[in-house]
Amino acid sequence: MYQYILRRILVFIPMLLLLTIIIFSLAMAAPGDPFTGKVLDPTVDPEVYEQQREALGLNDPLPVQYFNWLTSFITGDFGESTYFNGRSVADLVGERVLGTVYLGTFAFVITILFAIPIGLYSAKNPYSMFDYAATGFGFLGLAIPNFFFGLVAIYIFSIHLGWFPAQGSISSTDLSGLSLFLDRLHHLVLPGLTLGLAGIATYMRYMRSEVMDVMRSDYIRTAKAKGMGESNILYKHTLRNALIPIITLIGFEFGVLLSGAVITEQVFSYPGLGSLFIDSITNRDYPVIMAINLLLGTTILFGNLVADILYSIVDPRIRYD
Repeated sequence: MYQYILRRILVFIPMLLLLTIIIFSLAMAAPGDPFTGKVLDPTVDPEVYEQQREALGLNDPLPVQYFNWLTSFITGDFGESTYFNGRSVADLVGERVLGTVYLGTFAFVITILFAIPIGLYSAKNPYSMFDYAATGFGFLGLAIPNFFFGLVAIYIFSIHLGWFPAQGSISSTDLSGLSLFLDRLHHLVLPGLTLGLAGIATYMRYMRSEVMDVMRSDYIRTAKAKGMGESNILYKHTLRNALIPIITLIGFEFGVLLSGAVITEQVFSYPGLGSLFIDSITNRDYPVIMAINLLLGTTILFGNLVADILYSIVDPRIRYD
């Protein structure tokens, strides 16, 4: 098992390097630079803007720009924002990343807590009224766009019922301790449900399908013939084997949730990486754009690595060939 884990970690390194090349190439392929499309001061000599381009390294050859960007990232220097004057990229991302992590974690927990029990119960009681209702919910969850569900949730639960706030992450900066935690949790409910809706629908359908497939296996029929209890069969044998493909999805899910929060954060005016990402794209702030993309991509790669490691824990027979 340890050799398997070591090999997966070694594979992670070149994948991360390839990710940096892709992100840098896409940023360089985008039209314009931080000075393109802005209303420049006509009283300023154009030579000044050219000097600024030179200072930012925008006139250097692409391999030189990539090497400088990569070495800066390795040393922890993410550069300075070209739009938020005087602000480092690390400060901008650091201010927003916790908000997005809170939102992604909340949505992830909701997804797991709802999807797996619903999928299990549907598999145990196929073609029942509950199963049909869960199937209908699954199709709706996959079909409804996040932004539309978010707007409907705001209209019903915030405007009409007044149960939850429609925007922001906290009510006041004066809160602390338990009051701050509960207030933040209160603000997370609507965006968390909106972000986790598609995940709940997806995991629920996968869980139902996998459990039903495992329950038709020969070793499950043998366990039943030996008189083993239904709960032991379900949780000791069926669930453990059914979780193997689900772990694959879980590995990607957290990174997907963080990247999917871009739209959700805009709908709920939630201060996170999503809103910063949109502002950076609008203003061609490429250092911030590349930093956020690399952070989200690394999260997905790391989630995939964790999923591969969990494989060997759930099923020790899995090996890396």
